[in-house]
Amino acid sequence: MGQDAMEITINLVKLIVIFLLMVQMVPLLVWVERRGSAFIQNRLGPNRVGPLGLVQLLADAVKFLLKEEFAPAKATKSIFYLAPIIALIPGALAFASIPLSVPFDISEFTFWGHQWGPYQFKTQGYDFGIGIVFVLGISSLGAYALLMAGWGSANKFSLFGALRACAQMISYELALGLSLVGLLLIFGSFSFTDIVNQQQGPLTFHFLGEKTSLGFLPNWGIFYQPLGALIFFVSIFAETNRLPFDLPEAEAELVSGYHTEYGGLKMLMFYIGEYGHMMVASALMVTFFFGGYHFPGLNPDSMLAFWETYFSVNAAQLMNMLFFHLILFSKILVFLWIFIWVRWSVPRFRYDQLMDLGWKVMLPWALFNTVVTSVVVLVMRGGV
Repeated sequence: MGQDAMEITINLVKLIVIFLLMVQMVPLLVWVERRGSAFIQNRLGPNRVGPLGLVQLLADAVKFLLKEEFAPAKATKSIFYLAPIIALIPGALAFASIPLSVPFDISEFTFWGHQWGPYQFKTQGYDFGIGIVFVLGISSLGAYALLMAGWGSANKFSLFGALRACAQMISYELALGLSLVGLLLIFGSFSFTDIVNQQQGPLTFHFLGEKTSLGFLPNWGIFYQPLGALIFFVSIFAETNRLPFDLPEAEAELVSGYHTEYGGLKMLMFYIGEYGHMMVASALMVTFFFGGYHFPGLNPDSMLAFWETYFSVNAAQLMNMLFFHLILFSKILVFLWIFIWVRWSVPRFRYDQLMDLGWKVMLPWALFNTVVTSVVVLVMRGGV
């Protein structure tokens, strides 16, 4: 956490800010989804409470907080109340491990009569060096929350939805994990920071031991792994239970699925968990395949030198960090909008179609992509 009180304090504040960033994005995403779906369906959407319906979010928050506390008479109360909490935790922990911008350095300064610094802070909650393994592992724990909600509710529709959710997540996690193996072979690291930094600059690769560069394309993972990116993209829709993969919540069949018996604050926690997983999925898509916080033609060192012409050293570091964070945030927003766009444009699969796609299409293609990438990497780097 740090070597002195100041560094520990700043790291703790950083963790809280990252968590609040994820949580406060949820009302905004709900508003965007309502307005977006309204425009897609040629209607107005929320437009009465405040300008453009923005204050509707506050009204919703009041409604969630003041709803009557309820639990089914035959529910297993401990499991029933614990499920929404567990639904919220995996998304928050996974999001905190993703680098949100360039690191920022703080030079020595005096505060309360003491000399502090210098420090370097990474713009992520923690960096284990094996970020991919951590995120895949912690995200899979979300299945426990859904299963606990279904079982603890003592409702057959909730249980059916929970069983569907678990089967779906297990089926698509195989393809999702395998779709990243080719990327790991190319970048040679499990660290998010290493993967993002290697996507800086023009597209560069080895061909028979010689380094070749294509200056008109960025060095993004999508150009090395287009098939892997497609498989990963489809898999994250299934992992987040979003249309056309929202079979666990199919209203026509299961009322509302695993959260049928939930309302008020507990229902809100499920919402935050779902949108949190959407943010994690979008951030991973950007980090792996679209350069993370990098943008073609913009070098962090050059931008830092630019900011230093207008600001002090510490203020320039902060401006540089915020600038590249906005780049990453903009990319994430694009994929969050795609989540919303697809939901209101594509019909839901049948359950047999969903399983066939996962086991008979996605998994074989992911294995094929892994094998082909291994052979290509061996040949391109002069191994044979």
